[in-house]
Amino acid sequence: MARGSRYQRYEGGDPLAPPVDLAEALDAIGEDVMAGYSPERAMREYLRRGDTDRRGLDDLARRIAERRRELLERHDLDGTLREVQELLEKAVLAERGQLARDVEMDDGDRALREMQLDNLPPSPAAAVSELSSYEWASGEARETFEQIKDLLGRELLEQRFAGMKQAMEGATEEDRAAIAAMLADLNELLEKHARGEDTPEDFADFMAQHGDFFPEGPTDVDELVDALSQRAAAAQRMMNSMTPEQRAELMQLSQQAFGSPALMDQLARLDGNLQGLRPGEDWAGSEQFGDGEGLGLGDGTGVLQDIAELDALAEQLQQSYNGARLDDVDLDALARQLGDEAAVDARTLAEIERALRSSGYLQRGSDGQLRLSPKAMRQLGRALLRDAAERLSGRQGRASCGPAAGPPTPPAARVSGPSATPSRGTCPARSSTPYAARSPPAAGLRERGACGWRSPTSRWSSRSSARRRPSPSSSTRRSRWRWTAAGCR
Repeated sequence: MARGSRYQRYEGGDPLAPPVDLAEALDAIGEDVMAGYSPERAMREYLRRGDTDRRGLDDLARRIAERRRELLERHDLDGTLREVQELLEKAVLAERGQLARDVEMDDGDRALREMQLDNLPPSPAAAVSELSSYEWASGEARETFEQIKDLLGRELLEQRFAGMKQAMEGATEEDRAAIAAMLADLNELLEKHARGEDTPEDFADFMAQHGDFFPEGPTDVDELVDALSQRAAAAQRMMNSMTPEQRAELMQLSQQAFGSPALMDQLARLDGNLQGLRPGEDWAGSEQFGDGEGLGLGDGTGVLQDIAELDALAEQLQQSYNGARLDDVDLDALARQLGDEAAVDARTLAEIERALRSSGYLQRGSDGQLRLSPKAMRQLGRALLRDAAERLSGRQGRASCGPAAGPPTPPAARVSGPSATPSRGTCPARSSTPYAARSPPAAGLRERGACGWRSPTSRWSSRSSARRRPSPSSSTRRSRWRWTAAGCR
């Protein structure tokens, strides 16, 4: 019988990528060590800067800060209140239209209804509470008002369970009853867990009955509590970030969720259980949002959860705590916030750090400090010798050809056609044309040496050693002589 296969997302990076090259890292670390840094600090500085092929930790941390600032500046938290206000105005307008059109309605009843609509309080929460017992004459207005209750219920569920707002759109009474049963069973399970009375069978029974509400697929009660507490803490931070007026409005509106306070009571019980099980979560924090797009309760909770994830990533990238390693960085969270490319850069930096520690290039001494190993010192020495050789070869090449930007060619040599002299900065001695095939010197030049056309009056270039060097009083002649002999020093 063939065994079943299980598939999951590959987490190992690009399998076709070349192995990590430590040469550039060692060169950068070696330069910092030669400048006086300790090997540990030099490695940290390299990981912060990155290299030519990937971003460093500082660049990733900068993008994390920009993402956090963008989330706060682009949103505000009154999206649910705005939506409730719009639905309320739509319902009242439809009701007024029906009252004006209904000729069969008693005039006294019409006047009483219009007076009630005219005297609605300005607060959306108070108006919804007052209209909860109103007998709507318009079917359209009644349906719109019911949408307010449905919206509040779905937003409250979305705060605790991501994706619930869309899942519960157009929900029936059976769906709402299933939600109520799930919340009751969940609270019982968490309370048993807090007392230490739960068993693995209790968790298995709960997931068998209500597992569709938890797409994360927790494997035990602790994983379930972790996921729920992070979301609930973000919901609480969102409430803390509101103004007192917004918070009071939403608390009053929450009593109308799904038409009764029963849902809010179950959610309050859930929040209390989660706070008792995970007191270390940030339940008291808050943020300062801007004046951008309004967020509903569910979306606002998601943004607060993203901000908490960004804060955790910033701490991981800072690497300022004891025992910090790049393996601590949550690559999945980094990919969610900055994209897959950022996660690849962080993974590669972590591989470089591991390779530096495990390849023998860095060794920890008896005092606990990292030092460059003899292997690393040999590698650094080879790199320094290679750089020195390249610099010396560059100097020798320039010396054999004279200055690259010498003075202009003498007027006598400025001829056109085949007999033109080489341009300044070039080396005729390196020409591939045989000397015999080259054009003869122009008038006033005697012979062509290894460093350019030589003047017949130059004692360095003349075949006769008896001729004297011109008087240094002539600046023009002296500069010409210096140019003539410059390439032969």
